[in-house]
Order: sequence, then structure tokens, then C-alpha cells
Amino acid sequence: MLSHEDALALFERRRRAWLDGDLDGYLALWPMHAEPLRGRDAFAELVGRSLATARPVRFDLEHLAVWGDVVLAEWCIAIERRGSSRQVEWRGMSVAEMRDGRIAAWREYWNPAALT
Repeated sequence: MLSHEDALALFERRRRAWLDGDLDGYLALWPMHAEPLRGRDAFAELVGRSLATARPVRFDLEHLAVWGDVVLAEWCIAIERRGSSRQVEWRGMSVAEMRDGRIAAWREYWNPAALT
């Protein structure tokens, strides 16, 4: 069973990689991505496009709960759009199913209207 400390360490690795724009470190947390993406290359392209258009500014973990091998995390993220320098902030919730210290399945809930 996943411990709270292990879950917190994983989310800290995700947060740090995202804030540093470390695509390889970020991708290392996922062995593969389910539909609609197929494979690491498609996921790398998605994350790479995101990092090319927005600079990560902040990633605050607000709550974290562990239930078996499932981690529930509430967070607040801020980015700066490249080109316009406009900052955007939004809150969300992630559900991560863990296997062997990596993310085996991921769902994320947030309001896309916050990104406009």
C-alpha cells in the first residue's frame, strides 16, 4: 500500500519537474498515457507544446489524501503565457493511481474557463 509520504514525494517530483520545465523528469513519472494519447511520444508532444506556450510560475499542493494505491490531490497552478506575459491561475483536483512508484492512471478535474 502507498504511504502518505510516498504520495507526497511523487507529487513533489511532479511539481518540481513542471516548475523547472523538465520535460524528461515530468514524463518519467508516467509509464504510458491512456486514450486519447498513445505512447510516450504523443504525451511528450502534448507536454512540450504546453511548456512552449506557457511558463510555469507556481504549483501549490493544497491537500493530499491516499486511499490504497490512489492519491487524491487538490492544487493551484499559475502560468505565464509566453509572448503576452499574461498570468493565469486555476485550481484543480488530480486522481492518480500508482504502480511501482509511477503514475499508472491519471484523471484531472478543473474548469477550462479559468484558462481564457
